[in-house]
Amino acid sequence: MSSKRRVVVTGIGIVSSVGIGKDAFWSAISKGKSGISEISSFDTSEFKCHYGGEVKNFNPVDFISKRRIKFLGRTSQLAIAASQLAIDDANLLYSDIVQKKFGVIIGTTIGERPMEELITSWAKGGLKEVDRIKIFQASVNNISANVGIHFKAMGANCLFPTACAAGNYAVGYGFDLIRNGDLNFALTGGAEAFSHLAFVGFQRLYAMSSDKCRPFDKNRNGMILGEGAGILLLESLESAIKRNATIYAEVLGYGLSCDAYHPTAPDPKGIARAMSNALADSGKKPKEIDYICAHGTGTPANDKSEVQAIKELFGENSKKLPVSSIKSMLGHTMGASSSIQSGACCLALKQGLIPPTINYETPDPDCEIDCVPNSSRKQKIQTVLNNGFAFGGNNCCVVFEAINEK
Repeated sequence: MSSKRRVVVTGIGIVSSVGIGKDAFWSAISKGKSGISEISSFDTSEFKCHYGGEVKNFNPVDFISKRRIKFLGRTSQLAIAASQLAIDDANLLYSDIVQKKFGVIIGTTIGERPMEELITSWAKGGLKEVDRIKIFQASVNNISANVGIHFKAMGANCLFPTACAAGNYAVGYGFDLIRNGDLNFALTGGAEAFSHLAFVGFQRLYAMSSDKCRPFDKNRNGMILGEGAGILLLESLESAIKRNATIYAEVLGYGLSCDAYHPTAPDPKGIARAMSNALADSGKKPKEIDYICAHGTGTPANDKSEVQAIKELFGENSKKLPVSSIKSMLGHTMGASSSIQSGACCLALKQGLIPPTINYETPDPDCEIDCVPNSSRKQKIQTVLNNGFAFGGNNCCVVFEAINEK
């Protein structure tokens, strides 16, 4: 371990329903602002839920040429935009980069929406109705490839389809590649466009709320879906110091676990194991964690299981440990959720401010934690744990720590 490089976050790019760019995003979530509104991208009249965390003020031409846009699905557009914001935030110049040492690691759940459109067109009208342009847009693996092509990043290029923990998987793998010296810079995170298919699926599973996401509240009744992208630019500490870059946080490590994970019955032991593995990789003890950015979807079973796992791992300290869910403001952005949370963790460390869990009204004996209800909290924090869990047991947690710049 001593020969491995320390890895830091020097750029944060966020595209979300509460704001585009890290400053707009942080201003909104630190004030407890909700990005949930009526869905406009498709007809919801047949459903009980009509709300989502859509990014309604996103204009791809602000980041991508008009000629190129037509070949890109919305998820790729969001990923490229967030990547550009991260690069700009890091003040990274092309003269700083050896392209073969510049990589892209992206996570997603559904992938590109044109895949749904291709299948629908084929089912309704046969082969002649299939739009050839949408074939270029539809492939899931194209998301990370499109980002790599856009920024001429010729290093490792990988897409994680590990559902709602995918953003954390991407950050973790990017951390490994920088730590081991395989890459000098990595764009890591997740992206997800608002999906009609996901909306239908979660409605059918009775996992969605009809109005609000209320994580840890006794009357919580489901998630609200959202869209967006969160990208962190990772590099070595040595590189960041040499470039005189702003350092948001150090990535200390991450942990994985896999368990039988059902939408309505997540396994607390699997969740606890992912958190424990992240602490072990980071060299941290439970008592050294100052804040947990929760998976916190607002479904009855998920929140209860996450709290049970936190109590199991953190013991008596779990009662005073701040644990908040920003999904209460953004909705569940699926493959982008844990990487957007990663951005929030880094900003929380830098600003000394913990974002709240909004819509919290009634305490639940099954969720007896400090969920930072409704208002952000000014508090010095040194080490944070970011939780990301997914259907199928693809659990991934990442540990970040504030760093003393000299």
